[in-house]
Amino acid sequence: METLKAFVTLLALINPAGAIPLFLSLTASQSPGQVKRTVKTASIATAVVIAVAALFGEILLRILGISIASLQVGGGILLFGIALKMFNAELGGARSTPEEADEAAERNSIAVVPLTIPMLAGPGTVSTVIIYAERAHQWWEVLALLAIGAVIGAIVWLTLNLAGPISRLAGQTGINIMTRVMGLLLAALAVEFIAVGVRTLVAVS
Repeated sequence: METLKAFVTLLALINPAGAIPLFLSLTASQSPGQVKRTVKTASIATAVVIAVAALFGEILLRILGISIASLQVGGGILLFGIALKMFNAELGGARSTPEEADEAAERNSIAVVPLTIPMLAGPGTVSTVIIYAERAHQWWEVLALLAIGAVIGAIVWLTLNLAGPISRLAGQTGINIMTRVMGLLLAALAVEFIAVGVRTLVAVS
């Protein structure tokens, strides 16, 4: 497993800056204390999703009889679709539905759904973590993947805590630019996933 590539891929996919507009919208009616709890819960939940996918995702695939190569192709296609939406700066709509946002607005806590799932750590994140976990052949590589999850959780915490200043400083245009750059990186990595998966499937057929 290439630790740096895994970190860049997951950071581009989770894209905390892209979640800022939805986060500000969903927490507009919350008190400062509630906002802090929402940020803390979302950051921990993001790290937990990555950890669970890394430790148990491959086991689930074996139970379902799904090969890693198939997941690479399917996950790559999913990532490419997300990347296209990011490149078009479709921020909140790229990963959460209007129904989820409306439902969240009526609940006291929106940290897990829809902020963490599916906005930050959706199916694309889970499939990507499983792919990288399969490439981890040493215990320290698995530990590195868990550490990546913890670091990304910390980045989510920092970004959402600074959501107001970032939004004012960068503006919608700045956030769109960051999202498009992340989308471009994600598209390239998605193509690599698909290519590796197809080569493997062809070789075993």
